Amino acid sequence: MILLKRRITKSLVYFKLLFIFGTLVTFSSAQAEKISNPIAVFSALDKITAVVTAIEVPINQTVNFGTLNVTPRVCYTRPPTEPPRTTAFVEVNDVRIDGVETRIFTGWMFASSPGLHGVEHPVYDVWLTNCKTSSGPASKAKE
Repeated sequence: MILLKRRITKSLVYFKLLFIFGTLVTFSSAQAEKISNPIAVFSALDKITAVVTAIEVPINQTVNFGTLNVTPRVCYTRPPTEPPRTTAFVEVNDVRIDGVETRIFTGWMFASSPGLHGVEHPVYDVWLTNCKTSSGPASKAKE
């Protein structure tokens, strides 16, 4: 009986150590250094014409796509040694004919899950595809 209790106690100690070690390894890999990029790259779909356009937008600048104004605030990637995890904090406004802007999206977009956190507008869809470190002039989407 005493041997059984010792084995159970020993097993519990090993299990706790394994759990703590696994948590530390997971936490340290989850805290990989983020790389801040100056340009966010989006894909935008015009549902009327079925045309997909790539849009490069510098951080804290606004680019128009149809009636949408897209403004990325930050765009992060991970080092090449880590699993890809491209994220951006984005604000999207819809501009009506009378010039009134309505915020239709504010939040994080994830390139790995475009359907989860993209902008779904009745006429346009916008989703994050990448972040870039440098580029030519920001592309102007169709007005």
